[in-house]
Amino acid sequence: MSMQATGDDVDMGKFWRTLGERPIGATLVTTDSAEGPNGFLGLSAAHVSANPPTMLVSIDKKTSALAGVLDKGHFAVNYLPEGCAELANMFGGKGDKLFEQDAWDTLATGAPVFKDALGVFDCEVEKVVEHGDISIVIGRVKGVRAKGEGAPLTFFRGKFQSQ
Repeated sequence: MSMQATGDDVDMGKFWRTLGERPIGATLVTTDSAEGPNGFLGLSAAHVSANPPTMLVSIDKKTSALAGVLDKGHFAVNYLPEGCAELANMFGGKGDKLFEQDAWDTLATGAPVFKDALGVFDCEVEKVVEHGDISIVIGRVKGVRAKGEGAPLTFFRGKFQSQ
């Protein structure tokens, strides 16, 4: 069903619905904290620049992982392969046992990285910008890993899809 809104009619629901029309790769943003590893489904992770290599993540201020990112000063962006919808849902707040020991390791910063990720950016926090209900965290890339094979898990119209 189509929808259109302008001016003050553009509310949060219509904003999110319109964002849902863009298929994006399912991404986990991970860090660690005094309580152990932590993370969230980071569908807003994006690159900022290749020179210097930097990434950004938008983190809801209510997300528990934000404290770890700010305290430890690092985060990792993990692009999920197809077949990982259950893991993505768990990081979206629908499960526990997020960090099974044999599925994770680290690169440069100590942030947990998913061994089966299609791609990983391991970042050191460089700048934080507060805006509305989120913190935009920009990180300098300190480590990368690319699998070079496999298909992505995507998120489109509110659902995870494999290709």
